[in-house]
Amino acid sequence: MDLMLNKKIIAITGPSKGMGDAITRAFAVEGARLALLARDIEAVSVLEKELRDQGIDVVLVACDITKSDQCEQAVARIRETFGDVPDVLVNVAGGSGPVGKSGADTTFEEFEEIVRLNMSGCFNTMRAVMPGMMARRSGKIVNVGGTFGMRGKAGRMAYSASKWGLRGITKSMALEAGPYNININIVAPGMVDGQRFRTKVCPDMAARLGISEEEAAQRHAEDYALQRISTAQDIADACLFMASDRSRQITGADLPVDGGWAAL
Repeated sequence: MDLMLNKKIIAITGPSKGMGDAITRAFAVEGARLALLARDIEAVSVLEKELRDQGIDVVLVACDITKSDQCEQAVARIRETFGDVPDVLVNVAGGSGPVGKSGADTTFEEFEEIVRLNMSGCFNTMRAVMPGMMARRSGKIVNVGGTFGMRGKAGRMAYSASKWGLRGITKSMALEAGPYNININIVAPGMVDGQRFRTKVCPDMAARLGISEEEAAQRHAEDYALQRISTAQDIADACLFMASDRSRQITGADLPVDGGWAAL
């Protein structure tokens, strides 16, 4: 299926780690022009060079998404480079916040930090691209949320709150942007197989329950209807769909990519 993303301008935050890397590469395969927004540009420079060597039209833009002025400057840089504002904004950048802490034990500083990154960061980038998309009367925004923003999670209150808040931003702005032919949606990953899952989540469960790490991975998989853990490519494929015109009649939606946990 042709997703018609060739030569589209795709701005991606958090482009180089885990899901971000998979999402970036997925859009590169589609022939998109890529604007990679990152606070630590050195960490993304290797990926940028690799993509450039493959013939991908890519620009690396320094941007701390928690700073509204930097987001506006980043969009201006993209317009200068590619001649227009992004056709698609994919908000991947985010954090996990305190893990295993109750709400009562979470400090205000910890709560504020993750809300500022996961909520305010996405708001800043959306606010920066919206005027240009509205003037052009077209655009797609894909926010990467999380299933803990669809169901509560003990010990993850701050993270859960930040992703619930992102849903509110997404749905409200989808209503406002709809008359301008702009779609705004959330892709919500569940547990994703990757470095953190294999080096942190599984070892912690294995140590706590006295089982092997492979048994721990299987126990996690058994939580889901499909009995398997999502991969970063699963998340990337969902982002491609939501960024394409194949999803032209979908807006304000939550798409959980979790093997059947949040929605069942």
